[in-house]
Amino acid sequence: MIRFILTIIFVVMFLVCSIPLFFIEWIIGKISPNAKSRSSLAIVNWAFRVVILIAGTKVLAVGEENVPKDTPVLYVANHRSYFDIILTYVRVPRPTGYISKKEMLKWPLLRQWMKNLHCLFLDRENVKEGIKTILAAVEKERNGISICIFPEGTRNKRNDTFLPFHDGSFKIASKANVPVIPVTLINTAAIFEDHLPKIKKATVVIHYGEPVYLKDLDKETQKNVGDYFQKIISDTYFADKERFKDRF
Repeated sequence: MIRFILTIIFVVMFLVCSIPLFFIEWIIGKISPNAKSRSSLAIVNWAFRVVILIAGTKVLAVGEENVPKDTPVLYVANHRSYFDIILTYVRVPRPTGYISKKEMLKWPLLRQWMKNLHCLFLDRENVKEGIKTILAAVEKERNGISICIFPEGTRNKRNDTFLPFHDGSFKIASKANVPVIPVTLINTAAIFEDHLPKIKKATVVIHYGEPVYLKDLDKETQKNVGDYFQKIISDTYFADKERFKDRF
């Protein structure tokens, strides 16, 4: 329980102590929005690295060279843990917004940092609002901001399984004409979800696949693009689980 308690204490202290930074970031944003994006990313990434350190998590990153540095991308990943965002955010090479559930808007200080980082809030019960969120993500991509989405639509609660990947998630990439980076997350639930409320030491794998432009796929694959990327991530998941079994 000590890791859980220390994590909560640190997160609360960070959010409270960072209140003056909101004003500083606001000023930076007036001068240079790009500078604000990068400074906010640096600040939050520092906090996330501390959380990872407290949790005692070891990360094996595979294929990071596949992520282009000169263009925004759409990251799509399987989703098993609350730590998925923390673990992947510290590795993005450019400002990146995550698509999160609208319930996160209930947390004032956290909400402000998420907005500074270009995160978008999805109403999963309202189709019309969902379309607006996708279009907002497209606009972010066109302005040089990468987007990360979990196409399963929610956190999967069963290990070694995958929920259906929603095809609509990939419209961001097709409309913005940016590459899709499949991200496979392995063993992340071992940090927290597998033994709530304890946080335990764990080794996780983050595997970045090769970039894929949807326009290069054949028409039949484009019609079932969710299934296509689910298979990539599923195949990678089980291959890496076997490959790194001695590390877990």
